[in-house]
Amino acid sequence: MRLGITMFATDLSMPVHDLARAAEERGFSSIYLPEHTHIPVSRRTAPATGDDVLPEQYRRTLDPLVALAAAVPVTSTITLGTGILLAAQREPIVTAKAIATLDHLSGGRIAVGVGFGWNVEEIENHGVPYGSRRDVARRNVLAMRALWTQEEASFEGFEPSWSWPKPRSGPPVLLGGAAGPKLFAHIAEYCDGWIPIGGKGIRAALPALREACEKAERPMARVIPFGSRPTPDKLEYYASLGIEEVVATLPSGTADTVLPMLDEYAKLL
Repeated sequence: MRLGITMFATDLSMPVHDLARAAEERGFSSIYLPEHTHIPVSRRTAPATGDDVLPEQYRRTLDPLVALAAAVPVTSTITLGTGILLAAQREPIVTAKAIATLDHLSGGRIAVGVGFGWNVEEIENHGVPYGSRRDVARRNVLAMRALWTQEEASFEGFEPSWSWPKPRSGPPVLLGGAAGPKLFAHIAEYCDGWIPIGGKGIRAALPALREACEKAERPMARVIPFGSRPTPDKLEYYASLGIEEVVATLPSGTADTVLPMLDEYAKLL
């Protein structure tokens, strides 16, 4: 069982390069960073967290690709990932180039966790109708995968083009979201794995995910429970399901807050 970590990286939290280095030194397999491009102050959309007030970390989030770049030269083995990148809110040609560059500089250590987003006004500020976000995210990911894999890449929205560097390892694309036929169809079509938040209901969902992958004639998607608080019992349970990696959540805070919890998680390794 591999254990990774995730944290809301902000201008007030422990620097990402320091966290990534500390995590690698302790034997963690991955670090994932979430994304919010901005939070409109109208707050028309209720917090997806269930809080009365959206936590401050959401409006202070660093760009995950830039932050992960700072971790590249101070690490050598740990996977550097987004969790999640808001694919509908990003221009795919530029984003594909940035991710491929990160993959090149890191020696093939990048993973791309993507999602559809929940903040209506944030998404619409990017010119994307909220109801279209899944379709736009799908188009953008497929366009990026074309740029990563085809020598003369072409897709809806751009003519046949050259774009290097090409990623060494894919990179793997992991889709976040609640279990269901629509999500699993997306995973089977254009992703490599599923990152369920919290990890509840995975056992019941696995047969449907496996069926969707078989229907698409693709291997079974990787499943990485995301943002949970791991315990020995939880890790044993996930291992019994064939799951090989879990991503634990850390508070968005300074090193004095983050490192003691990182040390507690490290005991599980």
